[in-house]
Amino acid sequence: MMSMRIAAGGILTGLLILNACGQQNATGGPRQSGPPEVAVVTMQTQRLVITTELTGRTAAKRVAEVRPQVSGIIQKRLFTEGADVKVGQALYQIDPAPFHAALDNATAALSRAEANLPAIRSRTDRLRELLVDNAVSEQAYDDAAAALKQAEADIQYGKATVETARINLGYTAITAPISGRIGRSNITEGALVAAYQPLPLATIQQLDPIYVDVPQATTEVLRLRRRAEEGGFRRNGEIRNKVRLLLEDNSPYPWEGALQFRDVTVDPTTGSVMLRVVFPNPHSVLLPGMFARAVVEEGVNHKALLIPQQAVSRDHKGNPFTLIVDAAGKVQQRMLTLDRAIGDVWLVSSGLAPGERVIVEGMQKVQPGASVKVVPFEAGSEKKCGERKNMILPPAKAN
Repeated sequence: MMSMRIAAGGILTGLLILNACGQQNATGGPRQSGPPEVAVVTMQTQRLVITTELTGRTAAKRVAEVRPQVSGIIQKRLFTEGADVKVGQALYQIDPAPFHAALDNATAALSRAEANLPAIRSRTDRLRELLVDNAVSEQAYDDAAAALKQAEADIQYGKATVETARINLGYTAITAPISGRIGRSNITEGALVAAYQPLPLATIQQLDPIYVDVPQATTEVLRLRRRAEEGGFRRNGEIRNKVRLLLEDNSPYPWEGALQFRDVTVDPTTGSVMLRVVFPNPHSVLLPGMFARAVVEEGVNHKALLIPQQAVSRDHKGNPFTLIVDAAGKVQQRMLTLDRAIGDVWLVSSGLAPGERVIVEGMQKVQPGASVKVVPFEAGSEKKCGERKNMILPPAKAN
């Protein structure tokens, strides 16, 4: 009988606790007499680094497509696919035998022309002397002089032919035009290649440094230009153009990049311009075509006002506003101009002044003009009665 009374008393106590919680939740808090209580934060200016995150892709700084400059049969491939190559390094060898023969032929023709020149020059000189004494006709002298010029022209032509043959022979060794990483080979030994063919033999890309190209809306470009004119890009008197990078797995890239240039043409389909950022890439972490997010540092706002997002509401037109408590303890409405969201706060462009007290909790209980009781807002300090609701009373022990 005694145990039943203890159990009944425990149940009654639990019901009273639950009923108290229900009344507290129904009214939004403990019953109070007097003005409602609101939690506020006092607006204070602070230093804030303004950044913009833009998405883009990486691109090699230099790209060279290796093509043959003479036609022939590939004898050897002299590189390893995917390896780093240096400028001037031999990549392919075309069969040089026909080009050696062409050079020898051109050299022989030049020697023949040079061998005929002394005899033709001597004959012309003799005819010039005889022409003074009228011992020969002018026509004979003119023919000899023309033959001399022809022989001299043949020598010049022969020299050009020899030089062309020598150049073509040099082109049989296909070398790297730039330093970088070479990709896969599109041909094998024994393949026939043609001079300046459309299909490249291989492609070399310079990866250090590497470009990151990001599109930026023209509206952002105009806004950043205004900030630059106002000195927003300057820090300690120096212009900042450093850019940080976030990789595809959201990990930060360890090196900072530099904003190199902004394109001068607007893409009519997207209404954006292209920004090019240069990043060091000593370990080849970045590869061409990778997706990345560039964090561009716009400047530093030394008088930034940040307001918690939960303190901002919107009217029926979507315009943001907040409620403040004035010096008389009354609620006032402030229309806001918001710049951007930064984490769980808004950067306020206009509408608030330092020192004003913004209501963060309790906005639903008050109206503009009402008197309120102010308490400081402490994030994460709110007690939840639901935790008490879930409490289970231990059963009474039977005697």
